[in-house]
Amino acid sequence: MANKPHENDIALKPEVAKPKLPPMFKVLLLNDDYTPMEFVIEVIERFFNKSREQATQIMLKVHTEGAGICGIYPQDIAETKMNQVVSYARQSQHPLQCIVEMA
Repeated sequence: MANKPHENDIALKPEVAKPKLPPMFKVLLLNDDYTPMEFVIEVIERFFNKSREQATQIMLKVHTEGAGICGIYPQDIAETKMNQVVSYARQSQHPLQCIVEMA
């Protein structure tokens, strides 16, 4: 007897079986008139693993445009980084603001 596919058999199509990527979120630093530029560079290097040059470019964008993207991550990582930055800034007595937005 030959094996015939049954109508009740479920076959997954390759496009259905692909896992869906999580939504991504931007972590942004906001400009203020009190946080020193050097501190902003340090934060970007420390929490976003950027080189000195990359951190300086992001800091200048924050300074001139009011906000700069430090990285794009899944939501839980983005929120953790935001909380780390805000906590570190408060410990250092700086009013630096960090927010998360959908990418």
